[in-house]
Amino acid sequence: MGHTPYGYRIEKGKAVVDETKAKQIKLLFEAYLSGDSLATAAKKAGIKAFHAGIGNILKNKRYVGDNFYPAIIAKANFEAEELERMNRAEKLGRIWEKKEVNGSPTPTFFSIAEGNKQFDDPFRQAEYAYSLIEMEVDANEA
Repeated sequence: MGHTPYGYRIEKGKAVVDETKAKQIKLLFEAYLSGDSLATAAKKAGIKAFHAGIGNILKNKRYVGDNFYPAIIAKANFEAEELERMNRAEKLGRIWEKKEVNGSPTPTFFSIAEGNKQFDDPFRQAEYAYSLIEMEVDANEA
């Protein structure tokens, strides 16, 4: 098994709640849901971690409990935090969705004159090859 999440410890092969750290996690969730930033919520909870580490704690579904980890956070609080995190990200413009490509596609057909010159310099050879292009044909029109 990999890293044991903050708030748990392993005893006799089973995950048990570390009560001191579990209180900090509960405070972190409460502070974040009350409107505090990640850094402020972590400071109030007494958790010293980087911004990404705090975000990972808030995203960790194990705190709701599963077959191995006992619950520290109520499912309703976890879901409320996820919704709050997504709302904040949307307000800050941090939700990136793929945009449909509009417009014409890149031309894929070319009319090229025949060339017979050879250059030792690859850049000059490339310039020469590009100079042979007579016209571009739109792929949709071909």
